[in-house]
Formats: sequence, structure tokens, C-alpha cells
Amino acid sequence: MPEWKGIVGRGFTALQFQQYVSGIRLNHWKPQFTVVHNTQKPTLAEWRMKPGEMHMRDLQSYYRDTMHWSAGPHLFIADDLIWVFTSLDTSGIHSPSWNAVSWGVELVGDYDLEPLSAGTRENAAIALASLHALAGLDPQSLKIHKEDPKTTHTYCPGRNIIKADLIQWTVAGLAQHQLGDGSAEERSV
Repeated sequence: MPEWKGIVGRGFTALQFQQYVSGIRLNHWKPQFTVVHNTQKPTLAEWRMKPGEMHMRDLQSYYRDTMHWSAGPHLFIADDLIWVFTSLDTSGIHSPSWNAVSWGVELVGDYDLEPLSAGTRENAAIALASLHALAGLDPQSLKIHKEDPKTTHTYCPGRNIIKADLIQWTVAGLAQHQLGDGSAEERSV
């Protein structure tokens, strides 16, 4: 079994997440793109039934003890908070072809069955813009899980999540919050 990398396990508002990301340095690992997923289980309604910290502990147990992985996805985005699971300065486990080269971002919900809530959408836009600014990534490089040729999750992130929308939100988030001011490049050196 590979050595478990540990988790951050902290939830942030959008503003707090931007501040958190501004302190990250990508000195040892830098992703080439971001991959968006949906949790499917739990749905957003199920997520709301218990504290996010409890979800973080449950997910850690699942990825570490059941799946025997070294890590999990990097973020879990709900309508209230952006949860950092795997540290943003190391690779995670989330998509077979792209684990070593990408951030994994989980949108909490089953987006084959439910629409994306306004709060989750807003948090996703801020989180994706923050990540792309941090690593100096082109939003056009964003991928969705079902694009991975090795995945069995051919539905993910669900029919109610449109890749072009994700890219548009990221571009808008970068412009609105002035995250792409060059400092991301300096942080990743």
C-alpha cells in the first residue's frame, strides 16, 4: 500500500480560499490542468446532513483504508464552502490517466439528477479561477473526468455540468478577481 499523503481537511469561504491559495508555493509539483468531477454520492442534500469536517474524515477513511490510495482529489466544492482535501502542492488521486499531472476538483452533488446550485457554481468559479491563476494555467486546458480515456466514470461530472460553462466561469473569475496578475508565475518558481 502506498504511503498516505495526509489531508488538509479545511473548509473555506470563497474569499478565504483565495487568501489560502495566495500562500501556496508550487515548488515541487505543478499541475498541467484541472479535472472537474462530481461526487454523485453524496448528493448536495446528503452533504448538508452532516458537518464538512465529518465528510473529510469519512473520505480520508474511504480513500486511505478502503481504496488503499496515497491521496484523494484536491477539492470538494459545496454551496457553502470550498473544502481542501489533498494539499494543492502535491499530486492527488482522482482520474487514472491524469493523477500525476492535474488537480482533481469534485463538485458536491449528482449532476445527472440535480441542477448545480447557485452557491456551488459561485464557489466553483472562484476555486477554478484561483487554481488556474496559481499555476498560470490556460482555462482552455480544463478537463472533465469523462474525457479521461482510462476512466470507467463515463458520465462524470454529469449531464448538467457543461465543460464550456466551467471554462467560461474560470475566465470570468480570473478577470473579476484579478487573480492572474503575474504573481502566480512567481509563486510556482
